[in-house]
Amino acid sequence: MSPAALLQIKMDSGSVSSFVVAHRIKTPSIRGMGPSDWRPFIYGGVSACVAEFGTFPIDTTKTRLQIQGGRCDAGQVITRKYNGMLHAMLKISHEEGIRALYFGIKPAVLRQATYGTIKFGIYYSLKQMLVQNQGEEHLGINIFCAVTAGVVSSAMANPTDVLKVRLQSGRKDFKEKSLLQAFVSIYRQEGIQGLWRGVLPTAQRAGVIVGVELPIYDMCKHYFIKMNILPDSASNHFLSSFISSLGGAVASTPLDVVRTRLMNQRKLKPSPAHINGTAVCTSRVYTSALDCMVQTVKFEGPLALYKGFIPTWLRLGPWNIIFFVTFEQLKKLY
Repeated sequence: MSPAALLQIKMDSGSVSSFVVAHRIKTPSIRGMGPSDWRPFIYGGVSACVAEFGTFPIDTTKTRLQIQGGRCDAGQVITRKYNGMLHAMLKISHEEGIRALYFGIKPAVLRQATYGTIKFGIYYSLKQMLVQNQGEEHLGINIFCAVTAGVVSSAMANPTDVLKVRLQSGRKDFKEKSLLQAFVSIYRQEGIQGLWRGVLPTAQRAGVIVGVELPIYDMCKHYFIKMNILPDSASNHFLSSFISSLGGAVASTPLDVVRTRLMNQRKLKPSPAHINGTAVCTSRVYTSALDCMVQTVKFEGPLALYKGFIPTWLRLGPWNIIFFVTFEQLKKLY
């Protein structure tokens, strides 16, 4: 074979190799992440923590709006103080200081470091195990993986969620305590059940919100790419995450209201306890998630289950945008 022919073959081979490399980079897939790959867990956790920092004040206003009108530990109705998200944010800042908008940020970040890490790690790892080829991926598999990831991760991270909600609600019980002291305090006063207060609606909410958001995000992102509307870029990730957040807010807000009210409610262990000479109330207003939902609708109307919807959506939107854009950029390190 002539030297010219050999040179031509070498050039052709190089072109093919270059095409394959370029094709792999541009293809929106989860290849490269094996079932035992740690990267989806780490990148998911880091992205979740970054998103939590950026949207936490909105989450605080959502919590305050959701608990007002509900029942406190002693059975009294929690006074309505806020007329909406902006009013709540301004009033909290004025009366308690801007720092109050970040009460609970420590357990929130700890929650995302566990919940976010496990949730996204399980989701993408399960997809890798169940989907061999990108073309075989479909909605049913995505929903199954997302619901499983949401339920398992939220149940494991429930204690951090309980402490976060109680700090955000304005309680003064734990403000001067460290995370460890706060968890020990809940355990001593309420038992192990106190740390997993509201775990059922929390797991249900997580299953719903993750089961809606992640599949919608994946579907939108791949649809935009397939139809040549948007490439696999930050603009695609931005729009897809915004659309998925709307679906997540609509589906999850009723369960989020129930979860928040249950977590904010204490049931002390049946033992003699006094604070300043006054016996502590050990009765429980809501006996279950269903009872909480029924009482909320009965005394406040069906729309009460959508208290805090606007801040919920406005938080999920930026949260998902920050998360998915960060996550997609970290994936480029694969």
